[in-house]
Amino acid sequence: MRFVKKALIGLLLIMIAVQFYRPVQNTDASVMPNHISKVITVPNQVNGILKKACYDCHSNNTRYPWYARIQPLSWLVNQHISEAKAELNFDNFKEYSLRKQLSKLRAIENSMEDGTMPIGSYTLIHKDAILNKDEIKLISTWTASSRDSLEKIQF
Repeated sequence: MRFVKKALIGLLLIMIAVQFYRPVQNTDASVMPNHISKVITVPNQVNGILKKACYDCHSNNTRYPWYARIQPLSWLVNQHISEAKAELNFDNFKEYSLRKQLSKLRAIENSMEDGTMPIGSYTLIHKDAILNKDEIKLISTWTASSRDSLEKIQF
């Protein structure tokens, strides 16, 4: 019993100590010269959908929830954001090759239509990120027309 008490106290001290290690947060409010809107037109309604359902993970500006201030949850959130930005970063879209831009637009459309984005663990807490059929249709139409526009540039 004494060992268990010491182990719990030790675990508590470790949990308190890790609270002082804060990873750098993904917040950069500066103007993004490579944002997707610098490449293709992003209507306000589409931008609103992207903002509520995508940008927290797929941009350089994350709205952190309260639990992201608690370690080790903060580490998990930041790891998730890093992986998501490596896959697609709307703030760096202009840096992608034309081929990659077309591929990313197709991937956005497919992931919205098949329901793999936004991911379930995100929508579990961010209910406003759950997209309805009209929003999904709007994103699909926008990505398709944007691909058409970009393909015309290519040829």
